[in-house]
Amino acid sequence: MKRLVVLGAGESGIGTALLGKKKGYEVFVSDFGKIKETNKDVLTHLEIEWEENGHTEARLLSADLVMKSPGIPETAPIVQQLKQANVPVISEIEFAAQFTDATLVGITGSNGKTTTATLTHHLLKDGGLEVALGGNVGTSFAGLVAEKSIEHYVLELSSFQLDGIVDFRPHIAVLTNITPDHLDRYDHDFNKYIASKFRIVMNQRPEDYFIYDADDAVISEALKKHSIRSQLIPFSVSRKLEKGAYIENDQIVITIQQKEQIMPINALGIQGQHNTKNAMAAATVATLLKIRKATIRESLSHFQGVEHRLEKVLKINNVMYVNDSKATNVNATFYALDSMETETVWIVGGVDKGNDYTPLLPLVNEKVKAIICLGVDNEKIIRQFSNVVDMMVETDSMHEAVQVAYRLAERGDTVLLSPACASFDLFKNYEDRGRQFKEAVRHL
Repeated sequence: MKRLVVLGAGESGIGTALLGKKKGYEVFVSDFGKIKETNKDVLTHLEIEWEENGHTEARLLSADLVMKSPGIPETAPIVQQLKQANVPVISEIEFAAQFTDATLVGITGSNGKTTTATLTHHLLKDGGLEVALGGNVGTSFAGLVAEKSIEHYVLELSSFQLDGIVDFRPHIAVLTNITPDHLDRYDHDFNKYIASKFRIVMNQRPEDYFIYDADDAVISEALKKHSIRSQLIPFSVSRKLEKGAYIENDQIVITIQQKEQIMPINALGIQGQHNTKNAMAAATVATLLKIRKATIRESLSHFQGVEHRLEKVLKINNVMYVNDSKATNVNATFYALDSMETETVWIVGGVDKGNDYTPLLPLVNEKVKAIICLGVDNEKIIRQFSNVVDMMVETDSMHEAVQVAYRLAERGDTVLLSPACASFDLFKNYEDRGRQFKEAVRHL
């Protein structure tokens, strides 16, 4: 019996343990930290052995295969030991893919991947396909495959998940954009991060498709260096393309295999240029999978976006409170500030992943009247913006941040939570941060 060790007992770890057990592996789950009680119950119920608060090296090193959760860096001592001992270390995506013959749609990028993946799933489902959404959003891919086999999977993929693939091959790969993010995990080398994103196409063949943003200079440059075997389908909001998706007369035009699809931008359920791009990518996938034009149009007009991404929470005393907790990097916050049409009180901060805030300066100067720092260490934010904003306040809880915002905001203003940072200093994750924000706003 093959021995599978699962490192980390989060969503991807539990999913892998379930699937491994089902496929006849002897499974052992090991977590360096504490395991959630509900996850312990699942493992115990399935008679899967587990340990927490540390690793038993001998048990890990005797594994035939190790699945490493995406949150564990390559530099972790146990990962290094496993590699030295020549034990294969893969990601949950790689593990799960070998147990399904489904059509896989893999979506990655620094920003927009959750919206694009959720929207793609919405379009395919409305088009009558049997489809599930997973990966870096919702249920783990392994968990979905363990549950039942279906015909199509739409997978949101992070760079960390792609780092652990060997043979994983999506039939359709989507790359929304590449901006500096997670550089703390890539030796502060942007090229390593770019290479990581491009792993999504490394196993593709000529019958597969690669959909990407042709307006993204980083992607265009990287395309010259990577030999890609799949069919390239670009999308652009700035120029007309012979093949792919582009904008003409305020309409999205998609040209694939000599066929044209046309839909008006103003009919989209989600607004803003970045969402137009997300819609183009998702509609291109739907077109490749033969969803009818009318269905795509109707489906795009009904889609309302995802939680924690520029989500309007409440209007209180004519002040709009907006939850953009999902903005965990500078580029995402750039979109958020760019879409503000009123004076803004901006709540920002958290765990800095090697951020360069310079691109935000003109927007902050133009739109932000006050900054509320919400993090354990706010020094970099204060240093960067103290010259452009008169009012800066440091807080160390969401309740306090929202109370301060309430006092500073005047009629017609917007209070925007768009942290540009990871959330792990004060919150479990960005969802927890967003829900605490909504809770605090509702209690004003």
